[in-house]
Amino acid sequence: MSQKQLRVAVIGYGWWGKTIVATLQESKFVKVEMVVEQEALARDAAKALGEKTNFQVSDLYEDAVSNPNVDAVILCTPHKLHSAQIAAAAKAGKHVFCEKPLCLTLDDAIAAVSACKAAGVLLGIGHERRFEPAIMDLRKRIADGELGTILQIEGNFSQDKFFALPPDNWRLSKELAPCGPLSATGIHLVDLAIAILGPAESVLARLNTLASNFANGDSLAIMLGFKGGPTALISAILATPFDGRFTVYGSKGWVEVRDRTHPENPTGWDISMVFSGKEKVTYFNDPHPTVRSNLEAFAKGVLGISPYPVTTDEMLANVAALESIMKSAESGLIEKVSSIT
Repeated sequence: MSQKQLRVAVIGYGWWGKTIVATLQESKFVKVEMVVEQEALARDAAKALGEKTNFQVSDLYEDAVSNPNVDAVILCTPHKLHSAQIAAAAKAGKHVFCEKPLCLTLDDAIAAVSACKAAGVLLGIGHERRFEPAIMDLRKRIADGELGTILQIEGNFSQDKFFALPPDNWRLSKELAPCGPLSATGIHLVDLAIAILGPAESVLARLNTLASNFANGDSLAIMLGFKGGPTALISAILATPFDGRFTVYGSKGWVEVRDRTHPENPTGWDISMVFSGKEKVTYFNDPHPTVRSNLEAFAKGVLGISPYPVTTDEMLANVAALESIMKSAESGLIEKVSSIT
Protein backbone atom coordinates (compact mmCIF):
# COMPACT_ATOMS: atom_id res chain seq x y z
CA MET A 1 0.00 0.00 0.00
CA SER A 2 1.64 3.22 -1.18
CA GLN A 3 -0.61 5.74 0.58
CA LYS A 4 0.57 7.54 3.71
CA GLN A 5 -2.58 7.15 5.83
CA LEU A 6 -4.80 4.19 6.64
CA ARG A 7 -8.43 5.09 5.98
CA VAL A 8 -10.71 3.52 8.58
CA ALA A 9 -14.35 3.07 9.47
CA VAL A 10 -15.07 3.06 13.21
CA ILE A 11 -17.90 0.65 13.91
CA GLY A 12 -19.78 1.72 17.03
CA TYR A 13 -19.85 5.26 18.37
CA GLY A 14 -20.44 4.55 22.04
CA TRP A 15 -18.05 5.31 24.90
CA TRP A 16 -14.98 3.70 23.37
CA GLY A 17 -15.82 4.46 19.76
CA LYS A 18 -15.94 8.16 20.65
CA THR A 19 -12.59 7.82 22.44
CA ILE A 20 -11.01 6.25 19.35
CA VAL A 21 -12.42 8.80 16.91
CA ALA A 22 -11.23 11.63 19.16
CA THR A 23 -7.66 10.33 19.53
CA LEU A 24 -7.36 9.64 15.80
CA GLN A 25 -7.96 13.30 15.02
CA GLU A 26 -4.32 13.78 16.07
CA SER A 27 -2.93 10.89 14.02
CA LYS A 28 -0.61 11.21 11.03
CA PHE A 29 -1.08 7.55 10.10
CA VAL A 30 -4.84 6.95 10.49
CA LYS A 31 -7.72 8.89 8.96
CA VAL A 32 -11.33 8.35 10.05
CA GLU A 33 -13.24 7.98 6.80
CA MET A 34 -16.51 6.67 8.21
CA VAL A 35 -18.43 5.95 11.42
CA VAL A 36 -21.17 3.34 11.69
CA GLU A 37 -23.68 3.63 14.53
CA GLN A 38 -27.21 2.23 14.85
CA GLU A 39 -28.40 4.19 17.89
CA ALA A 40 -29.99 7.46 16.75
CA LEU A 41 -28.61 9.90 19.36
CA ALA A 42 -25.06 8.58 19.06
CA ARG A 43 -25.36 8.64 15.27
CA ASP A 44 -26.45 12.29 15.38
CA ALA A 45 -23.42 13.10 17.55
CA ALA A 46 -21.18 11.36 15.02
CA LYS A 47 -22.75 13.33 12.15
CA ALA A 48 -22.11 16.61 13.96
CA LEU A 49 -18.42 15.76 14.32
CA GLY A 50 -18.26 14.29 10.83
CA GLU A 51 -19.40 17.56 9.31
CA LYS A 52 -16.47 19.30 11.02
CA THR A 53 -13.78 16.68 10.39
CA ASN A 54 -14.98 15.25 7.08
CA PHE A 55 -16.12 11.68 7.66
CA GLN A 56 -19.29 9.89 6.58
CA VAL A 57 -21.84 8.36 8.95
CA SER A 58 -24.07 5.34 8.38
CA ASP A 59 -26.17 2.93 10.39
CA LEU A 60 -25.19 -0.10 8.27
CA TYR A 61 -22.03 -2.16 8.71
CA GLU A 62 -22.33 -3.23 5.09
CA ASP A 63 -21.74 0.38 4.02
CA ALA A 64 -18.32 0.27 5.66
CA VAL A 65 -17.14 -3.04 4.24
CA SER A 66 -18.31 -2.10 0.73
CA ASN A 67 -16.84 1.43 0.80
CA PRO A 68 -13.84 1.63 -1.60
CA ASN A 69 -12.44 4.55 0.43
CA VAL A 70 -12.21 2.39 3.59
CA ASP A 71 -9.06 0.30 4.02
CA ALA A 72 -9.83 -1.08 7.48
CA VAL A 73 -12.58 -1.32 10.08
CA ILE A 74 -12.20 -0.68 13.80
CA LEU A 75 -14.73 -2.75 15.73
CA CYS A 76 -16.12 -1.16 18.91
CA THR A 77 -19.11 -3.50 19.01
CA PRO A 78 -20.45 -6.16 21.41
CA HIS A 79 -18.04 -9.08 21.75
CA LYS A 80 -20.44 -11.71 20.40
CA LEU A 81 -20.60 -9.88 17.06
CA HIS A 82 -16.84 -9.78 16.48
CA SER A 83 -16.23 -13.09 14.73
CA ALA A 84 -18.92 -12.58 12.06
CA GLN A 85 -17.99 -8.93 11.57
CA ILE A 86 -14.30 -9.81 11.19
CA ALA A 87 -15.13 -12.51 8.62
CA ALA A 88 -17.33 -10.10 6.63
CA ALA A 89 -14.65 -7.42 6.59
CA ALA A 90 -11.90 -9.86 5.63
CA LYS A 91 -14.02 -11.25 2.78
CA ALA A 92 -14.33 -7.70 1.47
CA GLY A 93 -10.56 -7.22 1.67
CA LYS A 94 -10.65 -4.87 4.66
CA HIS A 95 -8.06 -5.03 7.42
CA VAL A 96 -9.55 -5.35 10.92
CA PHE A 97 -8.71 -3.77 14.26
CA CYS A 98 -10.93 -5.32 16.93
CA GLU A 99 -11.50 -4.03 20.42
CA LYS A 100 -10.93 -6.54 23.19
CA PRO A 101 -11.79 -9.25 23.76
CA LEU A 102 -11.32 -10.58 20.24
CA CYS A 103 -14.09 -13.17 20.78
CA LEU A 104 -15.82 -14.97 23.63
CA THR A 105 -14.96 -18.51 22.46
CA LEU A 106 -11.78 -20.01 21.08
CA ASP A 107 -13.69 -21.50 18.14
CA ASP A 108 -14.93 -18.04 17.14
CA ALA A 109 -11.44 -16.57 17.54
CA ILE A 110 -9.89 -19.29 15.38
CA ALA A 111 -12.50 -18.63 12.70
CA ALA A 112 -11.79 -14.88 12.82
CA VAL A 113 -8.02 -15.33 12.60
CA SER A 114 -8.40 -17.88 9.80
CA ALA A 115 -10.63 -15.52 7.81
CA CYS A 116 -8.04 -12.74 8.01
CA LYS A 117 -5.18 -15.05 7.06
CA ALA A 118 -7.13 -16.45 4.11
CA ALA A 119 -7.90 -12.96 2.84
CA GLY A 120 -4.38 -11.67 3.44
CA VAL A 121 -5.54 -8.84 5.72
CA LEU A 122 -4.02 -7.72 9.02
CA LEU A 123 -5.80 -8.28 12.33
CA GLY A 124 -5.13 -5.90 15.22
CA ILE A 125 -6.40 -6.00 18.80
CA GLY A 126 -7.27 -3.29 21.34
CA HIS A 127 -4.73 -4.15 24.03
CA GLU A 128 -3.27 -0.67 24.39
CA ARG A 129 -1.61 -1.49 27.72
CA ARG A 130 1.23 -3.06 25.72
CA PHE A 131 2.01 0.40 24.37
CA GLU A 132 2.56 2.12 27.72
CA PRO A 133 6.22 3.24 27.83
CA ALA A 134 6.72 1.72 31.28
CA ILE A 135 5.33 -1.65 30.17
CA MET A 136 7.52 -1.61 27.08
CA ASP A 137 10.55 -0.88 29.27
CA LEU A 138 9.54 -3.63 31.69
CA ARG A 139 9.27 -6.19 28.90
CA LYS A 140 12.70 -5.18 27.60
CA ARG A 141 14.21 -5.64 31.07
CA ILE A 142 12.64 -9.09 31.25
CA ALA A 143 13.92 -10.02 27.78
CA ASP A 144 17.41 -8.80 28.74
CA GLY A 145 17.36 -11.01 31.85
CA GLU A 146 17.48 -8.16 34.38
CA LEU A 147 14.70 -9.69 36.50
CA GLY A 148 16.09 -13.22 36.30
CA THR A 149 13.61 -16.08 36.41
CA ILE A 150 10.05 -14.75 36.41
CA LEU A 151 8.28 -16.05 39.51
CA GLN A 152 4.93 -14.29 39.68
CA ILE A 153 2.87 -11.51 38.16
CA GLU A 154 0.34 -9.47 40.11
CA GLY A 155 -2.07 -7.05 38.49
CA ASN A 156 -5.18 -5.05 39.20
CA PHE A 157 -7.37 -3.03 36.82
CA SER A 158 -10.47 -1.70 38.53
CA GLN A 159 -12.93 1.14 37.91
CA ASP A 160 -16.47 2.33 38.65
CA LYS A 161 -17.26 3.90 35.26
CA PHE A 162 -20.03 1.40 34.50
CA PHE A 163 -22.28 2.90 37.18
CA ALA A 164 -22.85 5.73 34.70
CA LEU A 165 -24.22 3.34 32.06
CA PRO A 166 -27.96 2.79 31.57
CA PRO A 167 -29.14 -0.60 32.90
CA ASP A 168 -29.79 -1.91 29.38
CA ASN A 169 -26.28 -1.15 28.11
CA TRP A 170 -24.72 -4.23 26.50
CA ARG A 171 -21.62 -3.95 28.68
CA LEU A 172 -23.79 -4.94 31.68
CA SER A 173 -25.37 -7.92 29.92
CA LYS A 174 -24.53 -11.43 31.08
CA GLU A 175 -25.14 -12.66 27.54
CA LEU A 176 -23.24 -9.99 25.57
CA ALA A 177 -20.46 -9.36 28.12
CA PRO A 178 -20.25 -12.43 30.37
CA CYS A 179 -17.93 -12.23 33.37
CA GLY A 180 -18.12 -8.45 33.15
CA PRO A 181 -14.93 -7.44 35.00
CA LEU A 182 -12.94 -9.79 32.77
CA SER A 183 -14.07 -8.46 29.40
CA ALA A 184 -14.09 -4.86 30.67
CA THR A 185 -10.64 -4.58 32.26
CA GLY A 186 -9.12 -7.85 33.46
CA ILE A 187 -8.52 -9.13 29.94
CA HIS A 188 -5.83 -6.47 29.46
CA LEU A 189 -3.81 -7.91 32.32
CA VAL A 190 -4.34 -11.46 31.06
CA ASP A 191 -2.89 -10.25 27.75
CA LEU A 192 0.17 -8.75 29.46
CA ALA A 193 0.75 -11.95 31.42
CA ILE A 194 0.61 -13.97 28.19
CA ALA A 195 2.96 -11.51 26.47
CA ILE A 196 5.51 -12.19 29.22
CA LEU A 197 4.93 -15.85 30.13
CA GLY A 198 3.35 -17.35 27.02
CA PRO A 199 0.01 -19.20 26.87
CA ALA A 200 -1.64 -20.04 30.19
CA GLU A 201 -2.15 -23.70 31.11
CA SER A 202 -4.71 -23.54 33.93
CA VAL A 203 -6.96 -21.11 35.73
CA LEU A 204 -8.95 -20.71 38.93
CA ALA A 205 -11.39 -17.79 39.01
CA ARG A 206 -14.04 -16.41 41.34
CA LEU A 207 -16.73 -13.93 40.25
CA ASN A 208 -19.13 -12.14 42.57
CA THR A 209 -21.71 -9.36 42.55
CA LEU A 210 -21.12 -7.52 45.81
CA ALA A 211 -21.77 -3.80 45.37
CA SER A 212 -23.93 -3.37 42.26
CA ASN A 213 -26.86 -4.83 40.38
CA PHE A 214 -24.71 -5.79 37.38
CA ALA A 215 -26.01 -9.04 35.91
CA ASN A 216 -22.49 -10.02 34.82
CA GLY A 217 -20.74 -9.45 38.16
CA ASP A 218 -18.62 -6.69 39.67
CA SER A 219 -15.68 -8.40 41.41
CA LEU A 220 -13.32 -10.94 39.83
CA ALA A 221 -10.21 -12.71 41.09
CA ILE A 222 -8.08 -14.86 38.77
CA MET A 223 -5.10 -17.17 39.28
CA LEU A 224 -3.46 -18.26 36.04
CA GLY A 225 -0.84 -21.01 35.86
CA PHE A 226 1.85 -21.05 33.18
CA LYS A 227 4.34 -23.54 31.79
CA GLY A 228 7.25 -24.08 34.16
CA GLY A 229 5.36 -22.94 37.26
CA PRO A 230 5.01 -19.12 37.30
CA THR A 231 1.63 -17.69 38.27
CA ALA A 232 -0.34 -14.55 37.50
CA LEU A 233 -2.71 -13.18 40.15
CA ILE A 234 -5.18 -10.76 38.59
CA SER A 235 -8.06 -8.79 40.06
CA ALA A 236 -10.67 -6.72 38.24
CA ILE A 237 -13.45 -4.82 40.00
CA LEU A 238 -16.24 -2.69 38.53
CA ALA A 239 -17.54 -1.24 41.81
CA THR A 240 -14.58 0.73 43.18
CA PRO A 241 -12.74 3.89 42.10
CA PHE A 242 -10.03 3.46 39.52
CA ASP A 243 -6.91 1.55 40.41
CA GLY A 244 -4.37 0.10 38.02
CA ARG A 245 -1.06 -1.61 38.67
CA PHE A 246 1.06 -4.33 37.11
CA THR A 247 3.94 -5.96 38.98
CA VAL A 248 6.41 -8.61 37.86
CA TYR A 249 8.51 -10.46 40.44
CA GLY A 250 11.73 -12.17 39.35
CA SER A 251 14.61 -13.94 41.05
CA LYS A 252 16.83 -10.88 40.57
CA GLY A 253 14.30 -8.13 41.27
CA TRP A 254 10.82 -6.79 40.78
CA VAL A 255 9.18 -3.90 38.91
CA GLU A 256 5.78 -2.29 39.55
CA VAL A 257 3.99 -0.01 37.10
CA ARG A 258 1.15 1.99 38.66
CA ASP A 259 -1.29 4.12 36.68
CA ARG A 260 -2.11 7.60 37.97
CA THR A 261 -5.42 7.71 36.08
CA HIS A 262 -7.59 5.56 33.85
CA PRO A 263 -5.91 4.62 30.52
CA GLU A 264 -8.74 6.39 28.70
CA ASN A 265 -7.02 9.66 29.65
CA PRO A 266 -3.57 8.73 30.95
CA THR A 267 -1.69 11.25 33.08
CA GLY A 268 1.43 9.18 33.57
CA TRP A 269 2.77 6.21 35.52
CA ASP A 270 4.70 5.75 38.75
CA ILE A 271 7.34 3.04 38.52
CA SER A 272 9.05 1.29 41.43
CA MET A 273 11.79 -1.31 41.17
CA VAL A 274 14.20 -3.19 43.39
CA PHE A 275 17.09 -5.34 42.17
CA SER A 276 19.13 -7.70 44.33
CA GLY A 277 21.68 -5.84 46.43
CA LYS A 278 20.44 -2.41 45.37
CA GLU A 279 18.22 0.28 46.85
CA LYS A 280 14.64 0.80 45.72
CA VAL A 281 14.28 3.14 42.74
CA THR A 282 11.14 5.13 41.92
CA TYR A 283 10.46 7.43 38.98
CA PHE A 284 7.63 8.92 36.91
CA ASN A 285 6.76 8.27 33.27
CA ASP A 286 5.07 11.11 31.41
CA PRO A 287 1.63 10.60 29.83
CA HIS A 288 1.49 8.85 26.48
CA PRO A 289 -1.46 8.30 24.06
CA THR A 290 -1.44 4.50 24.25
CA VAL A 291 -4.75 3.98 22.42
CA ARG A 292 -3.49 5.99 19.47
CA SER A 293 -0.09 4.27 19.61
CA ASN A 294 -1.74 0.86 19.23
CA LEU A 295 -3.89 2.03 16.31
CA GLU A 296 -0.90 3.63 14.62
CA ALA A 297 1.13 0.44 15.08
CA PHE A 298 -1.71 -1.37 13.32
CA ALA A 299 -1.71 1.23 10.54
CA LYS A 300 2.06 0.93 10.13
CA GLY A 301 1.63 -2.81 9.82
CA VAL A 302 -0.93 -2.39 7.04
CA LEU A 303 1.08 0.33 5.30
CA GLY A 304 4.22 -1.82 5.35
CA ILE A 305 6.19 0.51 7.61
CA SER A 306 6.79 -1.92 10.50
CA PRO A 307 5.30 -5.24 11.71
CA TYR A 308 2.33 -5.13 14.08
CA PRO A 309 3.74 -6.30 17.44
CA VAL A 310 0.83 -8.47 18.66
CA THR A 311 0.75 -11.92 17.04
CA THR A 312 -2.40 -13.84 16.22
CA ASP A 313 -1.09 -16.70 18.39
CA GLU A 314 -1.09 -14.30 21.35
CA MET A 315 -4.62 -13.21 20.46
CA LEU A 316 -5.78 -16.84 20.39
CA ALA A 317 -4.00 -17.62 23.67
CA ASN A 318 -5.81 -14.68 25.25
CA VAL A 319 -9.23 -15.93 24.13
CA ALA A 320 -8.36 -19.49 25.25
CA ALA A 321 -7.57 -18.10 28.71
CA LEU A 322 -10.74 -15.96 28.71
CA GLU A 323 -12.88 -18.98 27.85
CA SER A 324 -11.40 -21.01 30.71
CA ILE A 325 -11.68 -18.10 33.16
CA MET A 326 -15.40 -17.88 32.41
CA LYS A 327 -15.73 -21.64 32.89
CA SER A 328 -13.89 -21.54 36.20
CA ALA A 329 -15.94 -18.58 37.44
CA GLU A 330 -19.04 -20.67 36.77
CA SER A 331 -17.76 -24.01 38.09
CA GLY A 332 -15.57 -22.82 40.95
CA LEU A 333 -12.97 -25.36 39.85
CA ILE A 334 -9.51 -25.22 38.33
CA GLU A 335 -9.97 -25.39 34.58
CA LYS A 336 -7.44 -26.32 31.93
CA VAL A 337 -6.76 -23.77 29.20
CA SER A 338 -7.08 -25.12 25.67
CA SER A 339 -3.88 -25.32 23.69
CA ILE A 340 -3.76 -23.16 20.56
CA THR A 341 -1.23 -25.40 18.76
